[in-house]
Amino acid sequence: MLRNCLKRRSWSVLSLQRPCRLRRSVHVERRLEELGYVLPPPPKSQANYVQCNQVGDIVYVAGQLPMSVDGKLSTGIVGRDVTLEQAQDAAKLAALNFCSTLKNYLGDLDRVKKVVKVVGFVASDTSFTEHHLVINGFSNTMGEVFGPEVGPHARSAVGHNILPLNSCVEVEAIVQVTDAKAN
Repeated sequence: MLRNCLKRRSWSVLSLQRPCRLRRSVHVERRLEELGYVLPPPPKSQANYVQCNQVGDIVYVAGQLPMSVDGKLSTGIVGRDVTLEQAQDAAKLAALNFCSTLKNYLGDLDRVKKVVKVVGFVASDTSFTEHHLVINGFSNTMGEVFGPEVGPHARSAVGHNILPLNSCVEVEAIVQVTDAKAN
């Protein structure tokens, strides 16, 4: 049992009792502060759905829009009204909204065991083909915030002609979480 605990580089052993108790070396909220990120207020559902839906240790997080702390939504069509760099910044805002939503739901972002899957939608001109680079804004933020063991994920990036509220980006994700008592 101890050998299995020691294999995980991002964790430290707190107890030799069975089962072993582990603590992450990256404390997410402290890391957000170190990075200078301020989480926006958790978004409210804009239609008939919930922001998070949990089945076992898996949490499905509804699509997050790029809403800033002051409530301004990043809008437009990438490749026409919005540059690649602006769209990447919008994807980063969607990542911060994702963190805010999860914090509101879980109470503690350290409960996130793994960011499993991300699906990013980009409102884009038909000639725009760099959707994957736009969604890197979200993916890179997940790596920065959650660290190299938890943040990397499987991903899809898809172009659309329009997104809700004329948002330029929307990102949904699936995460694995620990039990509240395991922290």
